[in-house]
Amino acid sequence: MKKVVLLVVAVCFTVFSFAQDAAEKINQANDAMQAKDYAKALELYESAMSNLGDVQVPDAINFNIGLAAYNSDNYDKAITYFDKAIAAKANVDKAWEYKAGAYGKMDKYAESIESYEKAIEAAPAEAATLSYNAGIVAYKGEMYEKAIGFFTAAVKGNYKGSTSQYYKAVAYNKLNNDAAYKATLEEGVQKFATDKKLTKALANVYVSEGNDLYKKGAEILSAANTKVNDGGMSTADEAYTAEVAKAKKEFAAALEVLEKAAGLDATNANAKKLIEACKAAM
Repeated sequence: MKKVVLLVVAVCFTVFSFAQDAAEKINQANDAMQAKDYAKALELYESAMSNLGDVQVPDAINFNIGLAAYNSDNYDKAITYFDKAIAAKANVDKAWEYKAGAYGKMDKYAESIESYEKAIEAAPAEAATLSYNAGIVAYKGEMYEKAIGFFTAAVKGNYKGSTSQYYKAVAYNKLNNDAAYKATLEEGVQKFATDKKLTKALANVYVSEGNDLYKKGAEILSAANTKVNDGGMSTADEAYTAEVAKAKKEFAAALEVLEKAAGLDATNANAKKLIEACKAAM
């Protein structure tokens, strides 16, 4: 969450002692907020609010109380006060954002996402940042389709672009959408070529593909050699030569993909081993 400046709340009190006491507590609460003593600020705010009597206090103070509650880990109470701030049209966008954060802290992912959507609606200029935070919540809540949408918006808005692209890809992976996972990683590497999370992940995809191709070639070659050993054909036969050619074609395809993997991640040991195996087989 970004640092939020407290709302300035001017309170006019009568000379009655209880009102003076409330005014003093609100001032002390404001000081405690500035000192980041949020638990003390919350206690002072609530004590003041419970002894106002007929004295009127601007509804905007509810945002400050909500912020004190949020930062002292009292999330249920924070939500209550942010709702009051929203109803009073006081710092509405931040109230929705912090309300979303409070729900997220309580692992109430659907409610958090709904609040983030309201925050984005209230502050479209902050859409990229809010979308990223919402994407993290959606991902944690295993709401992967939602996460993909939010991370797409974050990338578009150029907020934590490489990280957003990576989590977007991983969300596709969680949905077992291998094609979209690979395509998103490839798009990410094109946009953020130096990001190691993206390059390593894409290298692993290529290693997996290369391994499949290598195994296919090895199986073709093994089957042909088995026939030779069984007397079904000889190494001089055209049929054997054709099978060897098929196998080498698979090894060549594997080598091409594996070299792409090594180019993305020179430390990938599996890529190195498979490259050597392909070259030996060819």
